[in-house]
Amino acid sequence: MKHNYLWMVVILSIASLQLTACGQTPATTAGEDKPALVEHLEGAEPTRVTLTEDAAKRLDLQTAAVRDMMVNGTQRTVIPYGAIIYDTEGNTWIYANPEPFIFVRHPITVDHIEGDEAILSDALPSGSRVVTAGAAELYGSELEFEEE
Repeated sequence: MKHNYLWMVVILSIASLQLTACGQTPATTAGEDKPALVEHLEGAEPTRVTLTEDAAKRLDLQTAAVRDMMVNGTQRTVIPYGAIIYDTEGNTWIYANPEPFIFVRHPITVDHIEGDEAILSDALPSGSRVVTAGAAELYGSELEFEEE
């Protein structure tokens, strides 16, 4: 009997969550009541996400500087491993942060991982900023706020 009661609670909880989501409308532009503007740029699938200041605070986005360092006698671009996101096809991406509240998704090629650092095959501008915490939420905002 207790087992049946537990299942009923789980089912009712899921149903109530789905009903509360029905009234939400996705935003397509950043502004007073819309947290993000998603723009598809020219080139190899880059996307720019512009957030409101409040949205950026809620996501608690963190960034780190891109570094150049010698790896096995070759100058390489190094980023924190936490900056890498993977899409559903296994492609690797980072979000660059060229200006406050602007985040641009770029494809990258990872040569190898050493601890919590990723050594890239391609170069990013040294000193530029990459998102290390909150990149998955930015990627999700591309899917959530994309116009259909």
